[in-house]
Order: sequence, then C-alpha cells, then structure tokens
Amino acid sequence: MDEKDIREVTPVPTEPKDLSFTAVYGDQFLKDTLPQPSDTLSEEDIKALEASREKALIGRVAKRKLEEEQKRSRRRAKPEKQTEAERKPKAEKPTGKLTAGKAIGRVLLVLLTTVLAIALALVVIVASIIHGPSESARDTFVTTVLESGNLKFLATMFLSEDEINEIVSRTSMAEMDTNIDEDLITADTPAEGNFDENGIEIVQVNGRSFFGTLMIIADPSKVFVGTTYPWGEYGKELDQLVTMHGAVGGVNGGLYAADMNKGGRPYGVCVSNGEILLNDPSGWTGLYLIGLDSKNILRIEPISGWTRAQFQSFVEEQGIRDAVAFQDEATDANNHFVPLVINGEPRQLNGAGSGANPRTVIGQRADGAILLLVTDGRGASGHLGATAQDLINVMMQYGAVNAANLDGGSSSSLYYNDEYLMTSVTLYYANSSWRLPTAFLVKSTQEGGN
Repeated sequence: MDEKDIREVTPVPTEPKDLSFTAVYGDQFLKDTLPQPSDTLSEEDIKALEASREKALIGRVAKRKLEEEQKRSRRRAKPEKQTEAERKPKAEKPTGKLTAGKAIGRVLLVLLTTVLAIALALVVIVASIIHGPSESARDTFVTTVLESGNLKFLATMFLSEDEINEIVSRTSMAEMDTNIDEDLITADTPAEGNFDENGIEIVQVNGRSFFGTLMIIADPSKVFVGTTYPWGEYGKELDQLVTMHGAVGGVNGGLYAADMNKGGRPYGVCVSNGEILLNDPSGWTGLYLIGLDSKNILRIEPISGWTRAQFQSFVEEQGIRDAVAFQDEATDANNHFVPLVINGEPRQLNGAGSGANPRTVIGQRADGAILLLVTDGRGASGHLGATAQDLINVMMQYGAVNAANLDGGSSSSLYYNDEYLMTSVTLYYANSSWRLPTAFLVKSTQEGGN
C-alpha cells in the first residue's frame, strides 16, 4: 500500500461539535435578532455583551417553547370533530349472557309451542274416537261432552246435528212417571243404622270408571237448601255455604250460571225454608223441581213450561220447603237427565243412558234417610266418570225408593266435618269446589242451622 492509499483510509479527526447558540442558530440569526457590538468596544465589553445576548436568547427560546406548549395544550383540550363513522353507535359485541327480555321471549315461545302441540294432539285424539271403529266409544264420548258446560264444541266440530241426535237417541232414557207414592216412605222419625254423632254415615263407593262418596243422613228434616240469596255476581264455595248456614256438611245443588266460575245466580226455581227465592220456570226445556216437602218426602216434579203463578200455587199447596231445579233434556245441545228411581223402580235406559261424568245425586230410602252421592270423573284419578246406569245401580244398592240426578261436572263436590271428601275435578279447584248459589246442606244436631 502506498502513501496515497494510507491517506485515503486514515480517518480525519473531527472537531468537537460546537453547541453554542452561535453555532446552533447561526451568526446571521444573532445579527437579525440581537443588537451588534460596536468596533470601539473593548474585548471584555464584547464578552459581556455576548453573555447578555446569550441570556436574552435563552429567555426568548424559553418563551417560545412555553408558547408552543400552551398551544399544544389548547389543541388537546378542544374536542376534535367526529367523523360520520365515529358518530354512529358501535354495535355491542355479544356477551353470551341471556337478558330478561330474551328469557321471557323464550319461555313464551315454549308455552305457545306446548299449547299448540296439545291442541293438535286433542284434535287427533277426538277425530280418532269419533271416526274410529268403535261405535260404543264414539257414543260415550259424544254424550259425555254434551253433558259438559264448555266441551260441547268437541262434538259439533266433527259431527252434524243429525248425527249427534242419532247418537243421543241410541243412549237415551225412557220417559218416567214421577208421581211419588208417599206411602212407601216413613220420614217422621230418624232412621236407624251406623250413624255418627251428627246422624250421618259416610260410605265409599267404586265403579268401573268412577270413585264416589255417599253421605247417608238419618233424619231427612236436617236436610235443607242453603243459598247465597240475595243473588249477586259471585256465589260461594261449598265449605263457605256450609259455614255461613251453621251446617256440618253438604253437596252442590241445582242448575246455575256457571260461566267463568262466577256462580252467583241459580236458574229455574229455588225454594229455601218454604220461601220462593227464584220463580222462573218458563223457558227451560225439561225443567224439574227436586227437593223436600213439609213431610220430609223427596219430591221430583216436572215443571217445564209452568208460569210463575202455577209454580207459586204448587209450592204453597204441596208444602214444598226446600228445592232446586235441574233439566232432563236429550238433544244435540244438552244431554241432561233427572229421574233415576221412582217408587222403587229404576228408569229404563238405552245403552248406558248417558255419557260418563262427575255426578251429584240425591235419593231417599224407605226409612226416610237421605242419600247424597258425589262421584269423580273427567280424568280425576284416571276415572272417566259415572253413567246414568252407574248412578241407578248405586242408588238401588243402598235402598233408594226415589232418586234424582242434580247438577254435576265440575260443580260436583261433597263437604263434611270441616273437609272436602269430594272436590271439584277442575285442576285449579282440586282442593275446593266451584262457586255455587245453592247447595243441599245438613244441619248440625247441636244447632238448628239454616
């Protein structure tokens, strides 16, 4: 390597960087911004002047930095203008949590789906029964729903009026003479038997498609009609009627306005303690009076088409003391019946005579004892209910000379000694009864009742 090459690669030492204000900002900057020294000044004066210039420059630089910092602070404090995209609310990211609104919506959807599934299943089941191979099953189903208050549409939905009437006629009952032979009844003294301190015996009865409770009352004079009179919009549950009349027990009574379970007003007629509380027998097909006269004899009398004057005369002449009304009607609109046993003779039936439902029956033995029977049905405990033939069999088995069917279905209930022995088959009232305007009650042996 020659001398020339050594010079080219040998680094040239650099002077230390001048960080003075003159080097940083330049001479011209100092000349433009600061007053220049005179040539006549001494060297010391010039140094002093340069020192003062540097101090002045430091002050100006500091001031400029301060002003710049203040401007930046003001810009940060002033809100920046948002763009259109920034002004739009940002979509919330799903959190995976179930809100109350969503939970309620899901519950309602499940309920709606369940109701629709049940309705569809019901339609399929009804259609299979009505159009199935078994005529007996079809006839029982149709007559059963015709006896109900709210299920009649299940028959009319699938069958014509003529078809329903044909079915009803196949399961109808023969007409029956209801002239009571009073000589067959001895009601002036209490009956003898296995009665408790209240003169009452409770018997459990069973049938192929029902379970029932029979209350036997030794003294017929203890049985009376308790009411909620004066009539209002709402009736009373059976236990309330028993309590308000000072009774020990009872069963539901006659025909009444059961819509929406208000139960505030009876239909047809009502007599309590010899006083007519309702006199409206006209306009009711197949209407019967069912009750007791002043001789404590059970009376079962047809009064359909009577005027009010005729009914009043009958009550006064026959000495009717307590009575309600029910219908005996076999049409496409209703399938109700009243007389079951008259003067010891059972009513003649075609087939079972009726559908199967919860029932309430009143009867009287030859010794005067009153029989009050209530059965279950409509699925309660897996039971369909009792037919007219079932009721006749029970009444005849326990010695009834006369017996009549009362209002049944969801109204059927029996209460004794501060408890329900038979409650309504309606699920919501499974521990009580429907509201009622009337009931057959039993007086306490210690109190007069009524």
